Amino acid sequence: VSSIDHDSGRFQTKLRSALPASLYLDHSGLEEIESMGCIDSKDVSSLANSPFNLHRIKRDRRKWIITYYARRNDVGEATAELRITVGDLKRLDAESHSPANTGALVELTSFLPARSSQPRFGQLSPIAIINFDKESTKESVWTARSPTEKVALTVRGEGNTDSPRITVGLEESIIDDLKATAASSYNAKAYNSACAKGENRRWIYPKNWTVWPQSIFIESDNESILAGQYERAACEQTINMNALWIRQASEGRPVLYLMIKPNVSRTGPDTAIITSSIGYETSFVLAEFPTFWQPCDSLVKAKETVKGVKFHSWKQMENVKCTAQFASVEVEMKKCLEGDDLILINKLTERQCNMMCQRIECDEDVLKLPIHSGQRAQQIIRVFNAVCVSAIQRQMASGGLNFGLVPDKDGWHELHLDDKDTPFGTCEVCVPYRPAENWMYDEGRKRWDRNYESGVSRKFRLSLQNAPTPFEVWVNRQEHSLSIKFCPRVAAHYVGRQIIDGRNIDAKGINVKFHFTDISLQEDPVIDPFKVKTCHNEKPTDITLKEPFSLYERQKKVVTKMVSIENAETHFKELEMVENPVYGSSGLSLTTVAERATKLRGGVIADAIGAGKTIVSIGLILNGLQNARSSRKFPSSTSATLVVVPPALLRQWQLEIERFSPTNLKILVIYDFLALKKLSLQKVLDADVVLVPIDILESKGYFENLVEKAKLSKAYKQKLPKLPSHSGQKEINEARGVWIPASSADPYAGSNNSTNQQNRNISAFFTHVYHEAIRKIRDEKSTTIKKTDTGVPLEFFQWERVIVDEIHESLCTTKSEIEEAKERDGKEFFKERNRRAGREFLGITVKDILKRPLVYRKAIFGLSGTPLLDSTSRVIELANLMGNAYVLGLSSHWRRLEKESSRDIFLENYLEPVRGREVRTAAFRKCQDYLNVACCRNKVADEEMNGSVLETQIRKISMSTEEKELYLSSMKGIPEGKRSLAIRPEDFEDVSPGSFAKFLKQNASLRSRGAELVRICKEVLANDPKTKIIVFTDGSIDAGIAACSFLKAEKDLGCTSLLPTDSNELKNKKISWYQHGDVTDEDKARPRILVLHYEHCAGLNLQTECSNLILFGPLYTGTGGTNSDPVSDASSELQAIGRVYRAGQTKQVVNVYKITVEGPEGEEILDGLVLRRNTDKDTLAMATNAGD
Repeated sequence: VSSIDHDSGRFQTKLRSALPASLYLDHSGLEEIESMGCIDSKDVSSLANSPFNLHRIKRDRRKWIITYYARRNDVGEATAELRITVGDLKRLDAESHSPANTGALVELTSFLPARSSQPRFGQLSPIAIINFDKESTKESVWTARSPTEKVALTVRGEGNTDSPRITVGLEESIIDDLKATAASSYNAKAYNSACAKGENRRWIYPKNWTVWPQSIFIESDNESILAGQYERAACEQTINMNALWIRQASEGRPVLYLMIKPNVSRTGPDTAIITSSIGYETSFVLAEFPTFWQPCDSLVKAKETVKGVKFHSWKQMENVKCTAQFASVEVEMKKCLEGDDLILINKLTERQCNMMCQRIECDEDVLKLPIHSGQRAQQIIRVFNAVCVSAIQRQMASGGLNFGLVPDKDGWHELHLDDKDTPFGTCEVCVPYRPAENWMYDEGRKRWDRNYESGVSRKFRLSLQNAPTPFEVWVNRQEHSLSIKFCPRVAAHYVGRQIIDGRNIDAKGINVKFHFTDISLQEDPVIDPFKVKTCHNEKPTDITLKEPFSLYERQKKVVTKMVSIENAETHFKELEMVENPVYGSSGLSLTTVAERATKLRGGVIADAIGAGKTIVSIGLILNGLQNARSSRKFPSSTSATLVVVPPALLRQWQLEIERFSPTNLKILVIYDFLALKKLSLQKVLDADVVLVPIDILESKGYFENLVEKAKLSKAYKQKLPKLPSHSGQKEINEARGVWIPASSADPYAGSNNSTNQQNRNISAFFTHVYHEAIRKIRDEKSTTIKKTDTGVPLEFFQWERVIVDEIHESLCTTKSEIEEAKERDGKEFFKERNRRAGREFLGITVKDILKRPLVYRKAIFGLSGTPLLDSTSRVIELANLMGNAYVLGLSSHWRRLEKESSRDIFLENYLEPVRGREVRTAAFRKCQDYLNVACCRNKVADEEMNGSVLETQIRKISMSTEEKELYLSSMKGIPEGKRSLAIRPEDFEDVSPGSFAKFLKQNASLRSRGAELVRICKEVLANDPKTKIIVFTDGSIDAGIAACSFLKAEKDLGCTSLLPTDSNELKNKKISWYQHGDVTDEDKARPRILVLHYEHCAGLNLQTECSNLILFGPLYTGTGGTNSDPVSDASSELQAIGRVYRAGQTKQVVNVYKITVEGPEGEEILDGLVLRRNTDKDTLAMATNAGD
């Protein structure tokens, strides 16, 4: 709280060492509080003999919260709470914006009114408080809440501002809709009930519902403390309903706030309050308005007098005393060997032992406490917390975690296996294997559903419940002691299972170590941008290319790195880490680490755009060509390198290989299933390179052919699945709040809704059939494939190596990308379903590389100029895909949720390991370790650019007045009063994605934008009539269609574009027209302009013929609100520019034109905002991993 930096963990250690185990309130003081007559103080004197036991210490923003509970019979339900807040009690002072009232606040809240025979519903407020103000010289005294008085206030408003209902986009027609809803027969009961409670305004809005006052003046004859002028604050989305009026502090009068306090449990309407705190803490509330009052009432003369305002007052107490009792038990940290005592607690009372052992049917003096699950376990842990935790924490604070163990030099303790021991991770008792699932066709619903054997799920659940745990708690009733025993091998088997599960690897290579930590002392992870190393220290590998070409020195070193990985010379230590907190609130945690030394079988070449990743890959193929040809073997071992690329790059890869290879390589280009049907098995076996689009599974007839070749057509005759059109899970790349409904019918708050689960089931069934067909077709006993057979699925072969170009394209699945795919479904060249097809084809969720669709002998490499290594989840997934490297966190990666059943989602939540600060820090470090050994990023040297210079022109153009009207009118869902040229994507938070897409389409189709595009093209062609121009547009909002219409309207321009109806082969052919010089008259007659979408930009080489590139508009992908991905957008723009500004460019100047539209008077609109976002230095650094 102070301006001096403190170690929060060490402060918590000092705090808990000073805290007593129990607090007691004296009987006379509680009687005095009860005598005040407050409804919440009823029967509070009965708490006099009840200890308030320490329950929790919680770190909050600028403060600490310590909670003590009194419980019925010491172990039952909570009957009262003592909450101690240490630190900043009122957050920020509204005038000085500095910490105010730093100190400690103690609040007593009784739960007895809710436990009575006629329970009181709703929130219970503190009945007594004592405030220790750091700056105050007055002696602190207890004050108790008096019975609430009802007073009348004059509340007058001036000035009009928008109400929150206008802010969220409600329109005038809502009044009629609400009236019709209230009058309907099925709502009559609820509406009449609301009217009886005075809550009819939840159904019917007042006439002036659109406005709230700017200023509120409050007058009162009796309660002058509330009187004054309250001004509305200009805050948004930080206060409930953006409702905050502030009365500034003046001489002798504190700052006050008029706010609307939310009913969090949603049992009633929100209510207006006047409080001395900027939060909603009940202890600071001075007045509470009736539920029917709304701020707009203050603007109506007839409603200025507000009756029934509840005024809260507090009276000083004279007899209230709080006494502390420290734990009388003794704690001993033992020298712990496996199965021995970890912590021994002596001098328990007989009553304390009996409370821990109650309801346990056992006559033995020494017994094990069942503290794993159930109501009985909760009661035992409550007693344990009350009796033991405070003493344990005091011992930890004073003596540390001294267990007498002899750690290694790094502070860890190794676990060793004997010859007879079960390898770590393979014990089915400690970690039961999950039962397999089958599929059954439901004739009634006409769909395939998951099917389990009868009782197998329950059996698995019971085996989990009965599995041993790392800690056991034993009570000795005769010696009045409690011991916590420790079994590290249980934790070792669990963490080891995470690494080996589903990977078909030898568990004997797993090493396990552990240590104990004080959770409060764990450091917060410091997350820096990931860094990718160059290959500067590698030795160059000489590769002979076709004359006169040769590799640059840096490219030879990249080949060396790739060869090292293929030769199994790159070592990596796989790691998983799990935390197991000791039961209760002791703050002690066991951290267990499993490690496995391995050799990488893949990597990522993340060289900068234009650095020559394609030619490096060709060099790798040529380097091992003879070995590959000698590996040919019928029926499935081919000598070919499989190159998986975005569909638009097939022809380009073929031409590049032919251009640089000194020998005539056998290249097969498979555009689609029709092309595959023309190839025999022998041709594929004899090939040197096979080029295939990443979305080959989308090709008509491909999947059906695989199922037929595997002889599974009869098994799935009811309905063969199609590639799923929607994902069952979205990647989370932003922090967003979720309002959890007060309903037991929706415990997942809508996150696990039936639609998502249906999508998961569809995805899972497709994967099931796909991999069953792969298994069948690879089974030598069942296959009858011959050398002359054509159309043999690519999954049948064993490849020399696999190279995946633009690997980042298939990994990105953020919400904005998926929503965008829905908007453009059926229009785009590389849709989200193509990404999903690519992920399925690469086997992204399969841990066993021998069961993945693409099997290789050497290695798999991913190529990407913009790898988007902006999160640990993406690095973890990349490592798994590129060679099956396990990085900490893979076992709980979000991607598994794309296909899981609701049963398994429940089990995952049940088994989800603890991810504390230590684990999160280790995950980041392990991701960096993987990047250090498996990835490289090299930049293009200046001399390689042959002096070529990039010149960027921002072409600003003002829209017309008519265009301004169209621009504003396209903001559907935004109230007219809020529509302006300065509108931001965040303002569309509560607007449907379709409405925001229409707004973007209107912006893209502005005539002024099209006129500037035509003007730039004519300028360029006037200087060089033979040159060719590339225009990049956002196809998801039909910007490409708009650009083409503007260009084709000019007789002397025209353009070429890729149409949705074009085959992959035709699209590649169109692109090739702009990669090479004009030879025939037909070539010279073609339009000089090629219009592409940003989806097409990755990997294209257009530098030999093009030196002028136009960005039709700044790229923004998303559906409004805060769900955009600026890193991805900036990456796409950089990729687009990299199509022409790259090594091999022959022109001295490369011109990039960025068209940006402004308002009629030069006002900044969406274009300017997005342009600044996409060119932000930090965003560009994350898009290119500039930390390399």
